[in-house]
Amino acid sequence: MRTDFYIAKRYLFAKKSHHIINYISIISVVGVMLTTAALIIVLSVFNGFEKLVISLFNSFNPELVIEPSTGKNIHMSEFPLDQLQQIPGIKYVCPILEENALLKYKDRQAIVKLKGVDSTFAIMSQMDTLMVQGQFKLAENRSNYLVLGYGVAYRLQSRLSDFYSSIQVYVPDKSKKASAKLEDSFKTLSLFPSGYFSVRQDYDEHYAFISFQALQDILGQKNVCSSYEVSTTDESDYNEVQKEIKKLLGEGFVVKNRLEQQSVLLQVMQSEKAMVYLILGFILLIATFNIIGSISMLIVDKKPDMETLRAMGASKKLILRIFAIEGMMISLAGGFIGLIIGGLIALIQQQFGVISLGDGGTGFVVDAYPVRIILSDFFKVLIMVILMSSLAVVYPLRQLSRNLNS
Repeated sequence: MRTDFYIAKRYLFAKKSHHIINYISIISVVGVMLTTAALIIVLSVFNGFEKLVISLFNSFNPELVIEPSTGKNIHMSEFPLDQLQQIPGIKYVCPILEENALLKYKDRQAIVKLKGVDSTFAIMSQMDTLMVQGQFKLAENRSNYLVLGYGVAYRLQSRLSDFYSSIQVYVPDKSKKASAKLEDSFKTLSLFPSGYFSVRQDYDEHYAFISFQALQDILGQKNVCSSYEVSTTDESDYNEVQKEIKKLLGEGFVVKNRLEQQSVLLQVMQSEKAMVYLILGFILLIATFNIIGSISMLIVDKKPDMETLRAMGASKKLILRIFAIEGMMISLAGGFIGLIIGGLIALIQQQFGVISLGDGGTGFVVDAYPVRIILSDFFKVLIMVILMSSLAVVYPLRQLSRNLNS
C-alpha cells in the first residue's frame, strides 16, 4: 500500500486530539451522503415521469408519421402506398385526415381538432386503453359516431346516455369557393358520441375522432389526407424502417418518430432535469465545504506528525497528497453511501410504489411516484462528487503548501 494512502486511511479512522474534528468529519460525510442520495432519487423520479409521458404518447402517437414537407395535404392517388407497405418491418399504414371544427351540443360550443381515421387505426393504436367512458367506435351499421377528448366532453357537458340531442359538427366546405354568406361556407353533420378518452390535458381539450370516410365526405375531399401513420412489427427496428421510408419518399415528405413528434415537451423535461441536477449539485458543493473545515483542523491537529515526517525525509508533495487523499476519502465515503441509500430508496419505490401521489394517487394515471433507475445517473453523480471534493480540498492544501514553504 502506498505510504500516502496508508497514512491518510489511519488519519481517517484514528482518534483525534480534539473531538470536534471527528464531529466535523461526520457532518461532512452525512452532508455529502444526503445530497448524493437526493440527487439519485430526484433524477430517478424525473426518469420515471419521462418514461410515463412517453408511454402515454405511445398510446396516442404513432411509431412513425409521414407528413408533407410543404403544404397541408397529401394526394392519396400520387402517394406510393403499395411500395411503402412492401418495406420490411411495416405492419400497418393508416391515412389520417385532420381539420378544425366547431362542435355544438345544445347551448354549448367547443372548437376542436377533428381527426379522421379508418378501421386500421383502431387495430394499430392502443386507444382502447385510454378510454375513460364508452368505447372507441366511429362507425357501425352505416351510422357514424364521435369519440371526444374528456376535456371536450366536459366543455360540451355531453352525455353518452342522451339519445335525443346529437352533437352538431361544423367544418369548412372545401369543395366550394368562399361565399358571401357565412352559413354557405360550412357543412354540418349530426353525430352521437360513443366514448371519451383521456391522455393529457392539451389532447383531451382539443381532439375528437371521427370516421375517415365521414370526414372526407363532409369536407368534400375524396382523394386527400393530412398524413399517414405507420406501425411496425415487434421484431423490427423502427429507426431502420424510418430510414427506409425516407429513402423511398424523398424530400417531399417528413418522417417523424415518437420522440420527434413530441420534441418540444421532451426538451422541456430534459431542461428541467438538467436544472434540478445543477441546483442539487450546487447544494452538494456547499455540503463539501465542510471538508474545508475538517481538513484545516486536521492539518492543525497533525502538525507535530508533519514535522516528524519532514525530519524522516518526507517530501512536501507526500504530505500534501496525504491530506488530499484524506479529503477525498471523507467526500467519497459520503458519496458512495449516498449512492447506495438513494439507489435502494429509488428501487423500493420502483418495485412497490411506497410513496403515493396525493390522496392515494386518485385522479392521475398512476397511483405512486413513477421511478426509473438509470445506471448513467450514478456515474454522473459520482463524477460530480469527485469534482466538488477536489474543489473543496484546494483551499486547505494551498494554505498547507505555504506553511510548508515557510
